[in-house]
Amino acid sequence: MTTDRVGKAGGEEDGADGVQWLLQPRGTAKTGGPKHFEHSVRAGIDLSQPRYAEFLGEDAALLRKVFPDGVGRFWGAITPAKERDAKAIAVWNSRVGDEVLFYADKQFIARATILAKFRNPDLARAVWGARSDGAVWEHMIALGDLTEFKADALPLLAATPGPKDKLWNMQLVSASDRARLLDKVDLPSVPGRAGLPAPRRQQAAAPTMTEKELLHAIAGLRTHTGSGGPSPHKPLALLWSIGRAAAGEERLAPWSVFEKEVGALLADFGGDTSHVTPHYPFTRLRGTGVWEVQGMHPDAQDPSPTALLEAGAKAGFADDAYQLLRISRRARAKAVGLLRAKYFSGADLRSLFERVGLGGYLTASGTEDDPDVRAAKVVAATGPVPRQATSGTRLVRNPDNVRDVKRWHEDLCQVCGEPLEVPLGRYSEAAHIQGIGSPHDGPDITANMLCLCPNHHRQFDSLGIYVDTQWEVRRTEDNSSVSQLRRDPRHRIDSEYVEYHRMLCGKNG
Repeated sequence: MTTDRVGKAGGEEDGADGVQWLLQPRGTAKTGGPKHFEHSVRAGIDLSQPRYAEFLGEDAALLRKVFPDGVGRFWGAITPAKERDAKAIAVWNSRVGDEVLFYADKQFIARATILAKFRNPDLARAVWGARSDGAVWEHMIALGDLTEFKADALPLLAATPGPKDKLWNMQLVSASDRARLLDKVDLPSVPGRAGLPAPRRQQAAAPTMTEKELLHAIAGLRTHTGSGGPSPHKPLALLWSIGRAAAGEERLAPWSVFEKEVGALLADFGGDTSHVTPHYPFTRLRGTGVWEVQGMHPDAQDPSPTALLEAGAKAGFADDAYQLLRISRRARAKAVGLLRAKYFSGADLRSLFERVGLGGYLTASGTEDDPDVRAAKVVAATGPVPRQATSGTRLVRNPDNVRDVKRWHEDLCQVCGEPLEVPLGRYSEAAHIQGIGSPHDGPDITANMLCLCPNHHRQFDSLGIYVDTQWEVRRTEDNSSVSQLRRDPRHRIDSEYVEYHRMLCGKNG
């Protein structure tokens, strides 16, 4: 599944509060509109159900934040046939924070706020099925609390472009027009959602920066080198910003936020070479070509913290770099792996990566099945180990794939080839190459699996070994050879997944 982001960044200059109206026909019984509205807007979608959970992909973390109770409200649109008609403008230019007014029978019937925008054809198909021509409502919006009401729509339609007697298609009302037309429709207030993050504006759709350009910039960081080694200022700031991109945070962070959070990282993980001076990377990262600072003149050299605060300065990844890191799982894995391998080999990686929200990148399996994380303290000194009740969800694996991989390799490890004899025969483990846990979200297929002994399974998941482009197994620390990966013609292994694992190890060749 490929997921990308759509939408246009909005500015407050568009109106009193920058909020637009998205006028949305509910649709007719023939198109399935009432049924879809009841299912995905009024009732909501239980995101923990396997028929939906398996299709969340890169949007899973964002949707968990937007819908902490696990039930999401969604609406969708089919890709517009024309580039610049009213529907296309509504699809591409609506944005997070806008209000959706649902329409039926010459009335507005419900109101909700857009909390997130994303494109996910697989999830759309799981939620609503497909149209008779195979098209799916893939341009999806996540909605806040629904307020249902009835209000005459004709006065508002009469004051906007298009047909005056009926809302035939999606239509976007700009923020300035909305402010002017508020008295044309009697709208109830929308209740707040306590504890939710503030709506985030999405950036432009398609990044033009390539993975190669992004990685070249990261690999070419010019860092000050003292007696204790390279300064971690810039790498820490980049790692923190990648964590923000992965979580869907705003692209540019105010200096007050940057100073507090990156300053704390420098204090805790800066080592002997570091002084807690976060204003250093805040401005000097501009030289990488992937960093932007707003509020300060481009020629300003090392402005003081006071000057940054007074100027209301903001900084973060440039738009194209941010979009690439936000949209592309591969680019994010490459960037994180490169930073980890080049700049943080001696750091407390678990603590650091968990602090910046990237803990899942420390293992090939992700965060789904780490026994060190799941283990609880044992209270009793003697007797049976105490038990505790747990609840949650687990990824559903296909046991047929596990059996096939083990059978093809006769339960022999593809790294060492040694049999592990147990009373019931040989024992081996089926390891996913691109982990199926978050944030990797790899597929549960045999082309993404290896047959390994427990030792090499753990070493592979912990990024201690990797497979190079010639199918040689190598140690991550020094690239020394371990063995040639044993292969079987019945077991096709997709090199794409092997490359992804190699990226996590910081090996981008």
